[in-house]
Amino acid sequence: MSSLIAVNLPDNSYNIAIAPDSLSQLGEQMRPLGLGHKVLVISNPEIFHHYGAIIVQSLEQAGYTVSSHLIPAGESYKTLDSIARIYDTALQHRLERSSTLVALGGGVIGDLTGFAAATWLRGINFVQVPTSLLAMVDASVGGKTGVNHPQGKNLIGAFYQPKLVFIDPQVLRTLPPREFRAGMAEVIKYGVIWDEDLFTQLEKADRLQDFSDLEAELLQVILTRSCQAKADVVSQDERESGLRAILNYGHTIGHAIESLTGYSRINHGEAVGIGMVAAGAIALKMQLWTEPEASRQNALISKTGLLTHIPEDLDTGAIVESLQMDKKVKSGKVRFILPTQLGKVKITDEVPNDLLGQVIDELKQ
Repeated sequence: MSSLIAVNLPDNSYNIAIAPDSLSQLGEQMRPLGLGHKVLVISNPEIFHHYGAIIVQSLEQAGYTVSSHLIPAGESYKTLDSIARIYDTALQHRLERSSTLVALGGGVIGDLTGFAAATWLRGINFVQVPTSLLAMVDASVGGKTGVNHPQGKNLIGAFYQPKLVFIDPQVLRTLPPREFRAGMAEVIKYGVIWDEDLFTQLEKADRLQDFSDLEAELLQVILTRSCQAKADVVSQDERESGLRAILNYGHTIGHAIESLTGYSRINHGEAVGIGMVAAGAIALKMQLWTEPEASRQNALISKTGLLTHIPEDLDTGAIVESLQMDKKVKSGKVRFILPTQLGKVKITDEVPNDLLGQVIDELKQ
């Protein structure tokens, strides 16, 4: 059971390969891409402990010269300092423009590796090997790379596409349940913004809180349909000039919550879950969709074990102010992605501040 999804772009098309128990085939999959012989694998210590040996062996058997660089796990390491350390290792191993960075890890590793690849020698190859659900369905696809600034998430970055996204669903066996749930937030997002049938299939599942809850067939459906949804959107709008903004559903308030809690207390997926509940509540107050639809969304988010309320100690004014630092602000107005029905959303900058404050207050717990 495997899937191959094409991300069709004007200049930098690539494939997303999804196949169980396929990590040992990475080198074989990379060989037809015409990459140089030097590869630097970027990972974190825990992931590298689980999968580093099989990846390195696969690459070496395919004829690559392989080195590695490890970064401690966590959003707090998604910084320019971590990028500088990658540069140091790239220089030490004399990486060239034909060389390749391989991102073995979750979204943080993918974003760091992509940004390093985009900027080292003005751009070298990189390959995504995501090991978290969130990275598989979202962060590894689409070419958004970057690091955080103390005052905002992903304020420093570049659009830079990988040469390949290589997904082995079985690596999710070692993913902590909390991180699995975080990835489910992005899966639900695709159901709300693009794929109502995916949403309905998720509703039918008995449990969605851990890898062990899912049959292999459902997991393949989740990965394939989520990646296909993102590929469809990115193929139409590579650099977020229009349609691609809908992929930020739940992220506007979500990013503010992440930032105000220091990127440590609430993880990205949890923040997006809260952000989707908030966006749904805003849409309901603006009469864009119905109470039954909002309830279905919130019930599915709850079913995954994600948070549905804003921490009560966060100041409403601070959240509203933090929204002004969002990358999507234009002419001082915050853009929101709001649902109009399951499977469809609209982009608007016409959310009144008093309504926004009211929703935030109502969601505090």
